[in-house]
Amino acid sequence: MEEKIEIAVEKNLRGVGCPMNLVYTKVAMAELSSGDLLEIILDNGPPINNVPGSVGKEGHQLLAKKQLTDGAWSLLVRKK
Repeated sequence: MEEKIEIAVEKNLRGVGCPMNLVYTKVAMAELSSGDLLEIILDNGPPINNVPGSVGKEGHQLLAKKQLTDGAWSLLVRKK
């Protein structure tokens, strides 16, 4: 039986440049409990190049990273 994934918060950060996309991600993570999941939608380019590494450096777990049909990216992150 497949485990159902429940995303606690979804943040659509399309059009949000660096470093504000990371700031919004940090604020969203701060509001979650340990183990909760956050889905982040980011633009291609600097946002997808910078945010995943920063999230990992803070100890959170990147569970999935996939490119969407419009070129944006979806990240699924578990809070530490």
